[in-house]
Amino acid sequence: MGLFLIRRIGVMLLTALCLTFVVFFLTNLYPNLEKLAKSQGNNRMTDAQVESWLDKRGHLDLLPVQYGRWLGVAPGWVTVDADAGTATGRCWRGAVTLAEVESQRRFCGIIQGDWGRSTVFQDDVGPIIATRLGLTGKLMFWVMLLMVPGALLVGVAAGMREGSKADRTLSTFSITTTATPEYVSGVIFIAIFASTAGGLRWFKGTATAAMDNATFENFLLPVVTIALYGMGYIARMTRASMAEVMIAQYIRTARLKGVSFGMIVIRHALRNALIAPFTVIMLQFPWLLNGVVIVETLFNYKGFGWALVQAAGNNDIELLLGVSVVSVFVVLITQLISDIGYVYLNPRISVS
Repeated sequence: MGLFLIRRIGVMLLTALCLTFVVFFLTNLYPNLEKLAKSQGNNRMTDAQVESWLDKRGHLDLLPVQYGRWLGVAPGWVTVDADAGTATGRCWRGAVTLAEVESQRRFCGIIQGDWGRSTVFQDDVGPIIATRLGLTGKLMFWVMLLMVPGALLVGVAAGMREGSKADRTLSTFSITTTATPEYVSGVIFIAIFASTAGGLRWFKGTATAAMDNATFENFLLPVVTIALYGMGYIARMTRASMAEVMIAQYIRTARLKGVSFGMIVIRHALRNALIAPFTVIMLQFPWLLNGVVIVETLFNYKGFGWALVQAAGNNDIELLLGVSVVSVFVVLITQLISDIGYVYLNPRISVS
């Protein structure tokens, strides 16, 4: 297991480097940089002024050099103003005198914990991501708490008696929830339960207020909107796995021995039926982290997905890169946990 983990972590780091490099390349294309220069400088800047602005800040250097600076393995750019006797640098807040240049730090990147500065929020990227990630984490916790048990109950109940009326009803429910996008169900819920025109104004709070104080009234609708969409997929996987297990030879043997149906389901079928859904459940974490963009925007809940929309819409390159790093590592870590859990749930699989 130890060697397996070392190999997987090595592959994870290599994958993270490749993916972040691709994102870095796409976000640092010249049209994006030109837009950044004009938003930070002057919208009426000429092409020559844009080039000068980008050159002073190292944006026109070779892409591997820029990527190394962002990672923190290459020294940051330094621009000297000989007339004023000052210098500015990537790693410094403001200008310093020429005599102070040598004493200033030169490496500042992801490795050093410096994620850059957001041009939209005018704050360091690290604290912004930590705050927004915490808000989305709260949303994800309640979604998983509602979605996973509900999906497993629906899937197990449908798979226990394949082809029955209950199976057809629950399967139809699962397909309907999966086929309905979040922006459709969210608008329907708002129209029926939260708007004055709907007539059933049960939920008077807003999801924005839930950022500070989450209550039943202001937090249930976004939670249910996300949970319903993911619940159907997990339930269908659980139902298929449960139906396959229920016709296995050892289940028939248990029935011939006179074991009660409930005991067969709990003791013999359930654990084996949950092996496949476990992987699907683990994959919900990266989906939730990035898939809440629509719901957070719809309900104005300013979490991680909302920050992603703000970064992309306002050409906030540093924030967009920081969000991408977090997303990449969440996907890779959940996949690693999924593989390890799969080994423990299925003793027939051995790790070489």
